[in-house]
Amino acid sequence: MANPKDNPNYKVIAENRRARYDYAIEDDIECGIILEGSEVKSLREGGSNIAESYAAVDEGELWLVNSYIAPYKQAKTFTHEEKRRRKLLVSKKEMSRLWNDTQRKGMTLVPLVLYFNHRGLAKLKIGIAKGKKNVDKRATEAKRDWNRQKQRLLRHGE
Repeated sequence: MANPKDNPNYKVIAENRRARYDYAIEDDIECGIILEGSEVKSLREGGSNIAESYAAVDEGELWLVNSYIAPYKQAKTFTHEEKRRRKLLVSKKEMSRLWNDTQRKGMTLVPLVLYFNHRGLAKLKIGIAKGKKNVDKRATEAKRDWNRQKQRLLRHGE
């Protein structure tokens, strides 16, 4: 299949842009997410936030903790809890790898992007990450600034 962003069903719902600044992402994995009906409808309207959330392995299951999905206004009786823990779906092999990685020093599971894939199913991309220190953040910022300046100089031909 070509670029998934060319597909009309592909839609980014929420992105954790701060994660790549605060963490060094070593690997990422796509996983499914168990949602209620009103949550899916609210996501289609674009009301969600994963910036302050994290993923955790608990009793052999993977959970998304502290993610916000806005209430769906038309669902009066069958509404959902906004910040509930949501179960993530991964294979047993991936689950054991995630659990082993989080047991290492400083590793955590950070949600990167919440999106609808080409089939219209809600998916979450989580990254296996290590927290950056302030020195690392400054080095990343300096490198990014230098690349911008280099591109600017190449564009102007100086």
